[in-house]
Amino acid sequence: MHCVEWIYHELYGRYGPQGWWPLLDYGGEREPAKTGSRRGYHPLRYDLPETRTQTFEVCAGAILTQNTNWMNVERALLDLRSLGALDPLRLVRLDDATLKEAVRSAGYYNQKSRYLREFADFFLSLGTKAPAREELLEIRGIGRETADSMLLYAFHVPIFVVDAYTRRIFGNLGLIEEKVGYDRIRDLVEENLPPALPVYQEYHALLVEHAKRYYRKGADRRACPLLACR
Repeated sequence: MHCVEWIYHELYGRYGPQGWWPLLDYGGEREPAKTGSRRGYHPLRYDLPETRTQTFEVCAGAILTQNTNWMNVERALLDLRSLGALDPLRLVRLDDATLKEAVRSAGYYNQKSRYLREFADFFLSLGTKAPAREELLEIRGIGRETADSMLLYAFHVPIFVVDAYTRRIFGNLGLIEEKVGYDRIRDLVEENLPPALPVYQEYHALLVEHAKRYYRKGADRRACPLLACR
């Protein structure tokens, strides 16, 4: 068994199903143990999101979560929902000042309001189909991590999401070099795991949960129990 696969099974055994991506309509679960917010998680519900409104909510969250924590994003999503603006058509009709104020809690509200408006226009053009990764990457404010998060969690495309936590953990375990590219890390995971949506969703979420426990700033990374795979 490759170390990548071993890590997945080890983390799943420790923390259980994570229920990502959180949705406002779900109250969250007490299990598995989770750091931070509990709102909206739905363990073992890989069919979610079910509606286009929920799909847009996930995509909006993926944009808003850039450079901030999820609890700040929750506040912004709740403010958007209070305006009826978790609907893309209503969002694009908001005036700039109202939209900026609604997403202020997520930080960088000038940029993120523009990104949301541009994405909402694109989303409306999609109809019922899923976007291509290349299409998402052409939209201002959407990089590889954000695009892959949208594909994996909103559109049910089995693609692995690489984030800073993934880099920290894999780097500490000697699986990657310091400056390795995003797509090479994604390939490393996808080459060693079956292309299954639940596995990719859980693996990304489990790495985040593990990193919050063992890889926070100033933490002694030698305490990471995954070092046993080396």
